[in-house]
Amino acid sequence: MQSTSPLVEPPGDPSLGARQLARGITATWWYTFSAVVFLELFLVLIWTLEAFASPGDATAPIVVGAGGIVWWLSTAILLWAYRHRVDADPGIPWTRIALPLLIAAAYGAAAGLVTDSWLLALMPIVQSVVLLNWPKGVRLRIVILMTVLLFCLAFIDGARGAMEPGAPGWLPALYAILIPAMSVSSLWWWDVLVTLDRARASESRLAATQERLRVATDVHDLQGHHLQVIALQLELAERLMCRDPDAALEQLQAARVSVDEARQGTRDLATRFRSVPLGDEVANARDLLSAAGLAVEAEIAADADDAPASALGPVIRETTTNVLRHGAGRHARLTLERVPEGWRYEVANDVDADAAGEPVGSGLDGVRRRIAEAGGTLEIHDEGGDFAVVVTVPANEGASADRGGSR
Repeated sequence: MQSTSPLVEPPGDPSLGARQLARGITATWWYTFSAVVFLELFLVLIWTLEAFASPGDATAPIVVGAGGIVWWLSTAILLWAYRHRVDADPGIPWTRIALPLLIAAAYGAAAGLVTDSWLLALMPIVQSVVLLNWPKGVRLRIVILMTVLLFCLAFIDGARGAMEPGAPGWLPALYAILIPAMSVSSLWWWDVLVTLDRARASESRLAATQERLRVATDVHDLQGHHLQVIALQLELAERLMCRDPDAALEQLQAARVSVDEARQGTRDLATRFRSVPLGDEVANARDLLSAAGLAVEAEIAADADDAPASALGPVIRETTTNVLRHGAGRHARLTLERVPEGWRYEVANDVDADAAGEPVGSGLDGVRRRIAEAGGTLEIHDEGGDFAVVVTVPANEGASADRGGSR
């Protein structure tokens, strides 16, 4: 049996939306990383095959192949540094990039020497350099310059006879010329995603700030008006206290009424911002569970907004949190429907094997007390690998609860 906890995330614990977004960004990074390392590995392979096919030093394939693997692994360090870069960091992080650049230079010198290829001698250095975290606009100029340089070296190799004529000789050369541009295009797509993510986060923070400012303005206007009236009424009562006690008492009573109006206005303002129709509550719960990867079935009555939000709203939020935190994470079912007794809400989900048999937590105990006070019932079923919470409340409970909350 499952235990529950409040819907509000504890400090330092990222929200579900933030965790989903982080997982999506991480997955995109691994796609980018895989694309770059595959391009490099394929390049090492075709140059090794070229070394095997070319007459000359018998150690050339070993140097090109084994050295290429070492260089390929060193570029993973550069990609890791690129992934964890901080744009505000000053200077150049030599401690992270010095070793990969030295490996690229050593591999290029050795491979170029044994194959007598200027193109192969420069290509590892160029590829490693373009993977560095360059400022905006600089990487594009570097890629263009290096691509032109590699193209020129390929023609020089061809003129020197270091490259076989025709397609067999030019295929590895063409791939070596294009790999910096192909790698940077993958990194550019990653940069676009990071920029969009930052823009979404900034927009979300701005929207939250604007909402807080709007609420603060409404509270300021409401309280400012009432406090000004109360101050005037108390000042007038003070002046009339000696001359006309009855009139002073009337002003004191009016001030008390103003206090009650201010308190009621504040309560109404808070209710207006916090209340959510029950249909929207269930829809939000369904979307939240779907975003977490569950297969969700939802049946929401057409007139669900007439259901008692004050009683069922906390139940929906509490049980949704329960499913997210303690369910097995495969499927869930939500139902909100009219019944002869009033309104019936049911949430069912598969149970995590590690959580099976645990006692009901304080969250559901609090829900049980709230539903009992509303004149409803709460049932918990934990059978056949499924955990279900069924709540039934009278149809007129919402109106009475709202009236009670406004007193």
